[in-house]
Amino acid sequence: MATFTARTITSTRREWIVPAAEPWGAPAAEVGKAWAVAELAYREQHSLPAEQALHDDALRFKVTDDAIVISFTTEEPTR
Repeated sequence: MATFTARTITSTRREWIVPAAEPWGAPAAEVGKAWAVAELAYREQHSLPAEQALHDDALRFKVTDDAIVISFTTEEPTR
């Protein structure tokens, strides 16, 4: 008889999307605003104080054809 366990994990990805249409891209101020809000949401999600540095890979930045997407993903066991 096999001995193992199983589980199901639910992933939630939160995204902040900054329009960055060609040829000019996105204004730095708009990227900065989205970054700040994403960082605050990450801190709240993980109960981190403002003075604690985030891990280098806490937030992800992805450039698409017409936007810059800032995101983080959390995982929780499904009941």
